[in-house]
Amino acid sequence: MSDSQHEGGEHKPRGSLFDALRDRSRVVTIDTSASVPRGLRIATAYSWRLLVVAAASAVIIWLVIQLKLLVIPLLISILITALLWPGFTWMLRRRVPKWLAIVISVLTTLAVVTGLMWLAVWQITRQWSSVQARSVDAIEDFRQYLIDGPLHLTGTQIDDLLQQGWSFLEQQASLLWSGALAIGTTVGHVATGALLALFILLCLLADGAGIWRWTTRLFPRTARPAVDGAAKAGWRTVVNYARTQLLVATIDAIGIGLGAFLLGVPLAIPIAVLVFLGAFVPFVGAVVTGALAVFLALVYNGPWTALFMLLVVLGVQQLEGHVLQPLLMGSAVKVHPLAVVLVVAGGAMIAGIPGALFAVPLAAFVNVVAVYVSKRGWESAAPPTGDYIWSTVPRPRRTPA
Repeated sequence: MSDSQHEGGEHKPRGSLFDALRDRSRVVTIDTSASVPRGLRIATAYSWRLLVVAAASAVIIWLVIQLKLLVIPLLISILITALLWPGFTWMLRRRVPKWLAIVISVLTTLAVVTGLMWLAVWQITRQWSSVQARSVDAIEDFRQYLIDGPLHLTGTQIDDLLQQGWSFLEQQASLLWSGALAIGTTVGHVATGALLALFILLCLLADGAGIWRWTTRLFPRTARPAVDGAAKAGWRTVVNYARTQLLVATIDAIGIGLGAFLLGVPLAIPIAVLVFLGAFVPFVGAVVTGALAVFLALVYNGPWTALFMLLVVLGVQQLEGHVLQPLLMGSAVKVHPLAVVLVVAGGAMIAGIPGALFAVPLAAFVNVVAVYVSKRGWESAAPPTGDYIWSTVPRPRRTPA
């Protein structure tokens, strides 16, 4: 065997042109890679991965918007389930039959909501005549202020402005009519969504374990422990968030409603109901409902009462932000206040009121899940204890063959 042959019998002349070109290409490749700064290589690697993540997120958001009539009832039912979960599991631990615990939980929720709405409507109908009369007086006082105040408008100018406004409304009559038709369609969607949310709520309470086991089977077998552990940590956070928001909303409603009642502001009960509902949208709901209470006090009771009402609203909000939220929420929901403001604003921009409502619990869930996965909590930490939605139904026992 000649020197130009390898052990395998293949004839490759030593120092051939092929080897020279191959070595040359290696040198060129190494030199090109080394010429790119390390920081630029790292930035490029992060960039294309972030682009992929952004594209996937955009597709998910687009699908959610397209399926909003299904997604919104689903999220509402999950949030209501988190609200009912402590009481529901307490009844299960006391050997209450599951069907009876479901009936008690759902009927109690419906009774509370119906009672609040009835109280609001009752006070509105009771004080409507006096509110209407005071509204006329407030409008007349405002008209007189425009005449005697720094603007020095005349009665004719005010009447002309009112006429122009009325003409504008008449010109937009077709748009208003189409808007009314759209509202009718929205009412139908709301009714359908409410029934769907109720059905999903019943399914979650009755067979949460079966639903969760089916969901975990969608993932590869090796990823199921991570998915299960991350979801348990996220669910615990959502339950804690919902329970805390319920208590904070109740305290806000009692504080502001009681302040409005003591100051003689009309419609104190409707104000309290609106504050209770608005408290589930952090920051935005509190600002809007508080501003409404101050506005009613200004219109019907004068500037001094409005000032005291503003102090009451600010005091309740400071109590919520600096005492109740840190004390009750603890470290379970680790979302910075700046992040809360940003996610609420972003959710409102993307999906309106539903986006603002679900932004914080979703952000808290994603935050806890990301931390759990990054720390590989399913390997190092002990399995979390407590009651979860997937533990409502015991696993079927395997009988020996």
